[in-house]
Amino acid sequence: MTSDLGSAAEKVYANSGNLEVLSKVPEDAKKILDIGCGAGDNARQLMREDRTIIGLTLSEDEAKIAGEFCDRVIVANVEQGLPEPMSGVDVAICSHILEHICFPEKLLAGVRQSLSPNGRLIVALPNLMWYRTRFRILMGRFEYEPHGIMDNTHFRWYTFKSAQRMLEQNGYVVESAHAKGDLPLGPIRRLLPKSWFVFPDKLACRVFPGLFGFQMVFCVRASSDAESQSA
Repeated sequence: MTSDLGSAAEKVYANSGNLEVLSKVPEDAKKILDIGCGAGDNARQLMREDRTIIGLTLSEDEAKIAGEFCDRVIVANVEQGLPEPMSGVDVAICSHILEHICFPEKLLAGVRQSLSPNGRLIVALPNLMWYRTRFRILMGRFEYEPHGIMDNTHFRWYTFKSAQRMLEQNGYVVESAHAKGDLPLGPIRRLLPKSWFVFPDKLACRVFPGLFGFQMVFCVRASSDAESQSA
């Protein structure tokens, strides 16, 4: 997961990159736009001599760190859309960014216009209806937290279906959608090898992504005029 463009600029996000997102980036992608690049964690995994990576962040501190892995880092608040026109982007990444934006329409429109003919946007979002959050809401708990799904810098929340609908309404065709999560097996996980749970967790997220997935990942492309008119 990457940077939060809606939070205070002094808050620096650093981790090992979002593997679910990185796995969706095609090998032949040459120009990558990482919106909410954080400390450059995704860029560090994606950097290659034949690639150009442009990072966007709200934080000056993040920009200094991400500059080591990105060819260029722009400090901007994307609430009003992309800070400048771009073109020929093979892959745009919005990893845990859209939930920090009040109105994502301008940003999504700018990204759509920046994509190359075969370009793709990869979006990762937290799932409000993950089973743990569902239970808390059922029990009347809706408190903000320092991080996670109820992060106190989130302005919007999405479900598996509403996230897809939001992308489609903003001119995209969803090519793939999946969730990353786990089954609520409690102490059993501490007693058995982790490898035993890989398949059941994946199966649960495939059958019931809106229930067992805590992270939702979508790979989308810009819709054509004909597709937009028929929608």
